[in-house]
Amino acid sequence: MVNVTSQPSRVLARIENGVGRLTVNRPEAINAIDLGMVLEIERALEGWSEDSEVSVVLLDGAGERGLSAGADVRALYGTLSAGQEEEAMAFFRAEYALDAFIAEYPKPIVAIADGVTMGGGIGLAGHASLRVVTERSKLAMPETRIGFTPDAGGSWLLARSPGRLGEYLGITAATMTAADAIHAGFADLFVPSDRIESLRQALVAGAGSNPVETVRSFAQTPGASVLAAEQEWIDDVFSADDLDEISRRLAATGRVELLAGLSPMSMAVTLESICSARRLPGIREALAQEYALVDWFVTTQPDLPEGIRAQLVHKDRDPRWSPPRIEDLPAGLAARALAHRPRRPLWDERPFSGPALSDE
Repeated sequence: MVNVTSQPSRVLARIENGVGRLTVNRPEAINAIDLGMVLEIERALEGWSEDSEVSVVLLDGAGERGLSAGADVRALYGTLSAGQEEEAMAFFRAEYALDAFIAEYPKPIVAIADGVTMGGGIGLAGHASLRVVTERSKLAMPETRIGFTPDAGGSWLLARSPGRLGEYLGITAATMTAADAIHAGFADLFVPSDRIESLRQALVAGAGSNPVETVRSFAQTPGASVLAAEQEWIDDVFSADDLDEISRRLAATGRVELLAGLSPMSMAVTLESICSARRLPGIREALAQEYALVDWFVTTQPDLPEGIRAQLVHKDRDPRWSPPRIEDLPAGLAARALAHRPRRPLWDERPFSGPALSDE
């Protein structure tokens, strides 16, 4: 069993009858994750990957509000405000290494995305072997609300959503229900929340058996997906090549309010990022692209700290974006963002066999 030493622990790691149990344990903050938590989760998974006693991993969140609201962006705001860019990038390096490790983990990981699962929470759950949602699930990549862009492997998932749902979800920061998440490729099976505890018990009791079949025995039909019903107009609007045209098409449909309050710069970069991720060969390349974008945001753009300030710190909900309007975006801004190269690359050149990072 992997021992986790933080007091009180924000990550509960234990083995129960051959099941590695990982619980993100910060319910007062909807299990927002910080660097210490990322490292604890990675340490547990690393140990269990070579432990013959562990056959499956079960990942969930403490409390009833959600698996994880994402990264601790309040802490990120403090770091950026103090000019500690390297410290901020250290968090993203560790987080992305963990996301890749989960995606390529040698044993099944069952993630229960009950309640709020957004941003970095998608990084934890969205790349797992089997992703469970409930009627309480609220999944989203909400980064454009805070002057940022979908990360933690979110661009990879968005790029593989049906049609142009990826552009729609990434640009507008829209929230998905359980049925929407399954339709969009962010989840696999729906289990009612009142059956989740029984599911946990069944996975522990049946360790060694097929976890997919165990989960399927609890799964039900989630109902209709609103996204699926609206796919036609979403594909028509969000297939446009640039943000200006998307805005014009939304206005023509009477839905331009979907972009209200969002960072124009972030939306433009997000569109470019998702289109680019669609051409990438794998999750590691998508994470490397996201990491380069994060470095660009952190080192060159004011919208990220301003968005966090307005939405989560001062909560005035009145961010002063730079530039303030879509029509004011400099030509080629998004392309320049994608061309940015970080001072330190995310990955080294060795084959990936765990969360190793570049030492360059």
